Amino acid sequence: MIPARYPVIELIGGGYEERTQKNVEDSDGTLVITFGRASGGTARTIDCCRILGRPHVIIDAAVLPLEEAVRDAQRFITDEGVGRLNVAGPRASGEPSAHRYAYRLVRELCLHAQLNSA
Repeated sequence: MIPARYPVIELIGGGYEERTQKNVEDSDGTLVITFGRASGGTARTIDCCRILGRPHVIIDAAVLPLEEAVRDAQRFITDEGVGRLNVAGPRASGEPSAHRYAYRLVRELCLHAQLNSA
């Protein structure tokens, strides 16, 4: 169940590919986290960004320390004027450290945004 504080609308009848495209379309930019070469849904998200000409940044968590990833993501958000960020990456079932890395990265981005808006 998604908490009510998130303004989401269900995509009726939409499958995985439709949801991926809609997430790319409805955001101002996409942060893609990979662990080496992107595959599956993560690769599909990158393809979708490229086909639609939408801003995106790829963070390779296999080689980029979290601190550098935060700086790169912040620069992307600022340079592209991103207000609504789509975050994509592998499932934890495919990459065990995906959830922890993504959580920490997004948490740091939120903390940075709160500090800058104060």
